[in-house]
Amino acid sequence: MAKIPTSPFAELGPKTPVETGTVKRGIYGRYLEEFTEGAIFEHPRELTIDRSFAQEFATTFMEANPLYLSAPYAQAHGFKDLLVSPLMVFNVALSLGVQNDSEKALANLGYYDVQFLKPVYPGDTLSAKTKIIKIDDKGADKPGIVHVRTLCLNQNRELVLQYERKIMIYHSNGKPKGTPKPVIKEAFFPETDSPVIELPELKAPKGFETSTWTDTYFENFAPGQIYIHQNGRTITDEHFPWTYRVGNTHPLHYDKLYSSGISGPMGGEPVVYGGLVFAWLCGLSSRDVTENVLWDLGFTEGYHTQPSFSGDTVTAITRVLAVKDRGTEFGIPAGEVHLQFIGLKNIKANDAFEKFGADLFLKENDKKKHGKEKLPEKIFEIERKILIKKK
Repeated sequence: MAKIPTSPFAELGPKTPVETGTVKRGIYGRYLEEFTEGAIFEHPRELTIDRSFAQEFATTFMEANPLYLSAPYAQAHGFKDLLVSPLMVFNVALSLGVQNDSEKALANLGYYDVQFLKPVYPGDTLSAKTKIIKIDDKGADKPGIVHVRTLCLNQNRELVLQYERKIMIYHSNGKPKGTPKPVIKEAFFPETDSPVIELPELKAPKGFETSTWTDTYFENFAPGQIYIHQNGRTITDEHFPWTYRVGNTHPLHYDKLYSSGISGPMGGEPVVYGGLVFAWLCGLSSRDVTENVLWDLGFTEGYHTQPSFSGDTVTAITRVLAVKDRGTEFGIPAGEVHLQFIGLKNIKANDAFEKFGADLFLKENDKKKHGKEKLPEKIFEIERKILIKKK
């Protein structure tokens, strides 16, 4: 152990002249013209997910699946420990990339091909990398769209999550730019177009029959079912610390001076980071549809259609699109359920269904071609696939 002598030091401030010409201002994020197709960003910082952090996320965001809450339950099913919630893994991966990908973004436009490929356990350390797939530049006076693919790796450089998203970003148009970390053309980037899920040998243990309810097994789901989740969740200013706890650095989510300078629906109060809204909505559905899930097979075509703010109450509705028996392909009898998931704000899910009916399940960007108006109460839409064990 190094032992380095130290001693009290004298105050220097009053005797040191102020040099107003040597000011430095840390400016982060990239404008549209600062992106290059094919560039790879190795994002700064990484997060070790300890047990208390993992369990606090699972309970704060209302997970009902014991895999994220109980080590004995998870171990009895073949995992080495309780699992870190997939929504936590997703939030950390996205947030670590914000400084490079979207800290100058006007909006996050959508999530695509979200694939969870390997378990994450308490004690694992997550890092993220992003590749720029495509840039749609619509001119200097209009925001463009940057299409990215992000990877999340554990401490062994193993791929645990891969997803894509689209981000709306303006040109700088005279605004001061930062000095972003140089991009890397030849970085370790283990993306795959043929993803493979790596799971331990799953087991169907005895003695845990009362850990979940009896009507959330694979056999309970059929195409066409609609689940109107009865509880809502009022979001408080808790979203401020949770934004940075998962690593998100965009000031829109916690800096009122920044957000009040923005015009339009995203301006005024800080906007709740969309990944947190996503997680709360999934939590609201958990007791009804995911408490017997063995693995999250992914999400796609996900859109935040309206922002959320502190004080908003979010609610959720799920529709079953398809089911598929997977036999013992994953080690124990299980089946795949394909869901459409809808998020709402400041309206009870029952009331929303009575008011809007089938229109809730139309994609908001398709409403115009159907001759319908967008729904201001609808804030989120996505499709999801889950692997659920059989009875």
